[in-house]
Amino acid sequence: MTEHQRISSRVGAIAESATLAVSSKAKALKAAGEPVIGFGAGEPDFATPDHIVEAAVIAARDPKNHKYTPVGGLPELKEAVAAKTTRDSAFACRADQVLITNGGKHAVYNTLLTLLDDGDELLLPAPYWTTYPEPVRLAGATPVILPTDVTSGFRVTVDQLEAACTPRTKAMLFVSPSNPTGAVYPRDEIEAIGRWAVDKGIWVITDEIYEHLVYGDNTHHSLPAVVPEIADRCVVLNGVAKTYAMTGWRVGWMIGPTDVIKAATNLQSHATSNVANVSQRAALAAVSGPLDAVHEMRQAFDRRRKNMYAMLSAIDGVVVPEPQGAFYAFPNLEAFLGRTYAGQIPATTVELAEVLLEVAKVAIVPGEAFGAPGHARLSFALGDDDLGEGITRIGDFLARG
Repeated sequence: MTEHQRISSRVGAIAESATLAVSSKAKALKAAGEPVIGFGAGEPDFATPDHIVEAAVIAARDPKNHKYTPVGGLPELKEAVAAKTTRDSAFACRADQVLITNGGKHAVYNTLLTLLDDGDELLLPAPYWTTYPEPVRLAGATPVILPTDVTSGFRVTVDQLEAACTPRTKAMLFVSPSNPTGAVYPRDEIEAIGRWAVDKGIWVITDEIYEHLVYGDNTHHSLPAVVPEIADRCVVLNGVAKTYAMTGWRVGWMIGPTDVIKAATNLQSHATSNVANVSQRAALAAVSGPLDAVHEMRQAFDRRRKNMYAMLSAIDGVVVPEPQGAFYAFPNLEAFLGRTYAGQIPATTVELAEVLLEVAKVAIVPGEAFGAPGHARLSFALGDDDLGEGITRIGDFLARG
């Protein structure tokens, strides 16, 4: 009898989510009584708005929500997502172009597994969200990494895309505002990238989960609204998690051509079936309700953004661009590698982050997780006092080396 390995090669090759790993370790230390401040979380620190919670309470008492519902989402939620997308993004779409998923990550997996075949290539600008490469590889395709840096504002150029494009290129991932860098693409660059993709005949998967979290003079532009010709080869990813402080409710969606949505719905029918109905009812209240709470949260994020940027910039040796969107700063910490901290000499930002957590009790996510060694991601989705204390600890720690 042939000896089989216990774990499949594809699943065994999946990298652990660095962001969740950092958050988990920080929470464990905090539970043990350590005064840990965590900058790892990719979620708002606010409670879900009351009217959304109330909608869920009412839904939980309604027996119709105790049964299976259509795999692709409640019809009224799909209609509301289409209306919200037209309202917020100026991208007109219909309910039959929407698939409701179990959070944003599920939308990413559904889309990539539906579009990609063995041997296909997907263009992936770096720094990238840590999850993106994994479903690409699970589909048997190859993520082609396109590095960007602070000199380009962490934005990929058409020249880079052109140089990386091959006959195997099927799609590209486009993200604005960006996790982890906070970069926001201006309209003219979005248009240039969209038109390039149309000319090349490749798919664009655009993640718009941070659409409402932009600051200063920066504006979010939805790529298919800027370049309508891309609509037949474009999938928009979004969800309620970041905008409405609903990370734990697990409701996302993908919007795309009807044949892709039909195929992805079929995939979901064998994976999860429908998203939890109570969560869908809460999401319906969110997307069809007012944006007042969203604006209040954004004001708080903006204040914290300015404080974090000012405090990080004041640390000698730290190079950090001002975040334009989302709720992350992405400083370069290369100047501190190779120095001695508590008897250790970190050679990478992974090692630096480990010593920082051990000595200063501050958790950050090393840039290696995002395809950008030498950097780190710090979320400013935490309270003002913790933010100030945490950056002060980082500054004091780095000054010792």
